[in-house]
Amino acid sequence: MIFNWFKIFIYHLKQNKLFSFLNVLGLSIGIASVIFAILYWNNEHAYDQWNPNKDNIYMVLNKIGGTGDTWGSNSIPFGETCKATIPEIEKVCFFNTWYNEDIIKYQNQKLLVKKISVSDENFFDFFPLEILKGAKTNILKEKNSVAISEEQAKLIFKDEDPIGKSIVYNTVAYTVKAVYRLILPSSMEPNYVFSGVKREGDLNSWGNFNYGLLVKIKKDADPVAVLKKMQNVNFVNRTVKEAKESGQTVEQYVKENGEITVILDQLKTSRLHGTKSSAGQNFPEGVGNLKLLYIMAGLSVLILVLSLVNYINLATASAIKRAKEVGVRKIVGATKNQIVRQFIFETAIIVTLAIVFALAIVELSLPYYNTFLKKTLTMNGREFYLQLIFIFGLVIIFAGIFPAIYISNFETLKVLKGNFSRSKSGIWIRNSMLIFQFGIAAFFIIGALIVNSQVNYMMNKDLGFSGDQVISIPYNKPDRQKRTQQYEVEKQEIKKIHGVIDVSTFAGSFGGSTNSSSGFTHNGIFVQPRNAEIDFGFLEMMKIKMVEGRYLSPKFASDTVSSMLINETLAKTLNLKHPLNTIITSGWSLGDGDNLKFKIVGVVKDFHITGLQNKVPPMVFVNLKTLKWNNFNSLYIKVSPNNLSGTLAKLKTYWAKNVNPDYPFEYEFVNKGFAKTYQEQVKQKDLFFILNLVVIIIAIFGLFALASFSMERRLKEIAIRKTLGAETDILLKELSKQYIAFCLIGFVIGIFPAYILLQKWLEDFAFRIGISVIPFTIAFVSLLALTLIIVLAKAYQVTKIDILKYLKYE
Repeated sequence: MIFNWFKIFIYHLKQNKLFSFLNVLGLSIGIASVIFAILYWNNEHAYDQWNPNKDNIYMVLNKIGGTGDTWGSNSIPFGETCKATIPEIEKVCFFNTWYNEDIIKYQNQKLLVKKISVSDENFFDFFPLEILKGAKTNILKEKNSVAISEEQAKLIFKDEDPIGKSIVYNTVAYTVKAVYRLILPSSMEPNYVFSGVKREGDLNSWGNFNYGLLVKIKKDADPVAVLKKMQNVNFVNRTVKEAKESGQTVEQYVKENGEITVILDQLKTSRLHGTKSSAGQNFPEGVGNLKLLYIMAGLSVLILVLSLVNYINLATASAIKRAKEVGVRKIVGATKNQIVRQFIFETAIIVTLAIVFALAIVELSLPYYNTFLKKTLTMNGREFYLQLIFIFGLVIIFAGIFPAIYISNFETLKVLKGNFSRSKSGIWIRNSMLIFQFGIAAFFIIGALIVNSQVNYMMNKDLGFSGDQVISIPYNKPDRQKRTQQYEVEKQEIKKIHGVIDVSTFAGSFGGSTNSSSGFTHNGIFVQPRNAEIDFGFLEMMKIKMVEGRYLSPKFASDTVSSMLINETLAKTLNLKHPLNTIITSGWSLGDGDNLKFKIVGVVKDFHITGLQNKVPPMVFVNLKTLKWNNFNSLYIKVSPNNLSGTLAKLKTYWAKNVNPDYPFEYEFVNKGFAKTYQEQVKQKDLFFILNLVVIIIAIFGLFALASFSMERRLKEIAIRKTLGAETDILLKELSKQYIAFCLIGFVIGIFPAYILLQKWLEDFAFRIGISVIPFTIAFVSLLALTLIIVLAKAYQVTKIDILKYLKYE
């Protein structure tokens, strides 16, 4: 019996090549979209799930009440006091929440390495990676110890045993204590883990929030109770003490300065559901994009549903050609259940072909998909294969049952007499499905237009600075204490290079904010501004304007001692109507206990140092020489567009000889660097564009199927109308008017979810477009035009039928 069913399937496959192709292609596109979403979903939810301690490890974040900013950094005495006074805390771990990129030296080798992590001795208690060689415990306990990954050990030591060998990092020699194997994916995937994260000057300073902090609580401990006790540690040791020192009551102090709120993020869920810090990342591997994950999952399911609807429409549209076959099978004794099983069997074959094609589509597209997501996803694993089997079963159920039941319900006598075409059975279901397709297509077209408009707005908005022809070059100097003096000398030499217009620097990066932030209170208002140590001429070079006052200048001796600039946002936050000459007691101290006082000499016009998703932060600007330390990591050089390659070649030569020959010469145009801030939105724009094409293609399939089905049912009606003298244009109007109505109804249905969801999407941006009627109008016109092209083309073909062929038996 199954062999007979297979022969019938092959026969109809050959007879209906186009419909069969559209069936398989439509389903394969829908299944491929779900596979893509599954791969991304599985990867994001797999982070840290390998870690046996994932349920008991928490990252500590702090929300500063006066500003609302959340930081994934802590002070050493806070972590140590929590460990000493809270019995539920088993261990704590201090670490850098970012990776370093630096030169590692071994004998005569120099290797530029990414993903360098610095931690205290407890790192491997929190991330128990597999130790292949060396010490199993207390790996980083000794001073100047390092553990390296298996891959890096092979790269730098070749066939040598690395244990006990000495490597140089940041001018310090470290002894290799262990070689480990990375387990992916993880919130920490370092190539090297160096000891010595704690700095001497921070050991007793409650105000130096420089360290990532992990706590491991005991298995039977209540994290809510632990959080409450950690909050109390902050209250007793910071809030109460600082209130007393300032001569205020605790209530007055909290009202003016706010209070630090401790947040605990469980490692198990931190990647996707944790509290995102203001810096944009909690662990070095960053945080997951939960919104993009949901968008991709939702849209992929929507596309699969669309492809299933399309398949059902195509299947029922072609069913009319098999009506007499079903009638004959019933006459010779076939039961309804046998016919249902036969057509489900045929659907299973089509779904199998569709999955094969879908896997081929995914395999061919996976490199581009990985580039899009910056991942290395692969199609393997027990979980993935089980999900694939589940999809197979689900698609067969939804795609096979309705067409099978519909076909099995053909009335034997009616179809054998040739009257089947006049039956209206199931028409309302197919029309509803078509309207549903129009609604989804409208949603995607509107979404693509609005996302595109927002991204274009971000790309073209005035940023308040000009990065034209300005390049940023990492300034790697081994002696950080003398960096400012070395910079002053090298700046003058770089200016002499032909093609260099200007040289300057500041402690930060465009698109990545500044490298420090210090809170202070003025007139009872607490603020936590971004600190920007700048060189003279930096604001002028970047064409950042002044609202009032003047730029910092070497002409004024006070500008390297006690002068400060603030931006418009900070002036408004402090309610300074006349900010010039106002004396500010800053959040900076030179170690003598007294905070530095500055006079405001100018107000800088607001500019976007972070991405357009964020509001412009309050900022203060002082000269590089004002403080005893510096945080600048890059030089900003404005170059002439004439002979740019020659200028860059000269800079590269100078860099290799004079700055640091160990580091490769790398540069990035400032505008390009800032563009990375809306990289995610560009991805979403591209995603909507691709999915929009997919949806339109599937919608065309469905529209073509239903138009074909509907018009083939009306062939005798058309023949009679032509016999009675109906003109072609009248027939075209009659055949197409219902599809215009379907298009309009589907569009109206698609408007509401599109508006609500995209309005929600736009809420993530501090600077955004308003939703106008234009994208809705364009979407409707596009959808209507597409409908008319397909329907009129099919209708015109139908009006050219041979009248006698359909009326000779009447």
